[in-house]
Amino acid sequence: MQQTWRWFGPNDSVSIDDLLQAGVQGVVSALHHIVPGMVWPADEIVKRQKEIATMSDGSASPLHWDVVESLPVSEDIKRQTGDWQQHLENYQQSLTHLHDAGIKVVCYNFMPVLDWTRTDLAYRLPNGATCMRFDVVDFAAFDLAILCREGAATDFPADIVEQANVRFATMSDDDKAALTRNIVSGLPGAATTMSLDDVRRHLGAYDDISPEQLRSNLMEFLAAVAPHAEQLGMRLCCHPDDPPFSLLGLPRIMSTEKDYQTILDAVNVPANGVTLCSGSLGVRVANDLPGMMKRLGDRVHFLHLRNVQRESDQLITSFHETAHLEGGTDMVALISAVLREEAKRRAAGRADATIPFRPDHGQNILDDHTRTTQPGYPAIGRLKGLAELRGIELALSHRLSEPGS
Repeated sequence: MQQTWRWFGPNDSVSIDDLLQAGVQGVVSALHHIVPGMVWPADEIVKRQKEIATMSDGSASPLHWDVVESLPVSEDIKRQTGDWQQHLENYQQSLTHLHDAGIKVVCYNFMPVLDWTRTDLAYRLPNGATCMRFDVVDFAAFDLAILCREGAATDFPADIVEQANVRFATMSDDDKAALTRNIVSGLPGAATTMSLDDVRRHLGAYDDISPEQLRSNLMEFLAAVAPHAEQLGMRLCCHPDDPPFSLLGLPRIMSTEKDYQTILDAVNVPANGVTLCSGSLGVRVANDLPGMMKRLGDRVHFLHLRNVQRESDQLITSFHETAHLEGGTDMVALISAVLREEAKRRAAGRADATIPFRPDHGQNILDDHTRTTQPGYPAIGRLKGLAELRGIELALSHRLSEPGS
């Protein structure tokens, strides 16, 4: 397992020096400033590589850019509207530029409009740590009474609608504004202020797109780009929906093992693969993460290891992000399945026997509370998670190397 760390570029308050001191072996990054659908220029890719290869004092860093997260799929491609065919060509060109720079693993998602959704970005736990949380009642209050989306009431159980109406009545104007900001954080262009009309416009573009149509569009995207990636010797890996259920009336098509098996079968080339995110998939009670790793393992190209605590067994449920070894996913069993898959790959002589992973998200602890970082990406909280995951991997590796194991 290759230990990697997500880095958001030179403006990230977690520096390359911090990554080195954390002991990571590779970097996960992206060119966030380039508009989705446009080509990633070769010189911009090289510039990011040089930034990763340089410490704050100008000395050389041994780190490399190993995984792209994400090379975004434009909304036009997802909907097959506007310049979507040109965007497909641009995506292929970006893959070529990344290949020429020596980068082989590219993570992407096919979530319409929302990249992720939380209602609280700094939920306080009893020990004083903070984490991200999705509160289904707060979300329903936003959908019903702030966004006022037509048909929203039919998307929630009656008891959630009733609780949402009661909660909204108790919210101050500041509460409503904070809730809106948190939810809008997962929308495209959320680095700038968006109005509720902007949100409604994004959602309206999907009014006539069913889950079946969106899945068909994903398959057409993969039919175009996966063979190109295969020819280049690259690996594409689709990230699951976060959370893995429909919100705001939008279709969600990458939430279950069946969803993944469908696209792997439809475009059956090794380059077409999986980002197995234990946090996103773990919100859905029926998802068996160790089992998914075992059954989909030969096409898992990238791992996000984090944990969540579901607050009910309902499909649409509140949840919060726990420490990496807490929550609903058995991380020991999952990492054991990963190591066994890697052993199978080594025995088969695969060049990709070592699967990159990163400690996804983390709770804000200790000095994290004094540093401004991307939501979910504190330095110390992630370092704690990495240390715990590293310990599990080391212990299991020793066990697997013992005679008869």
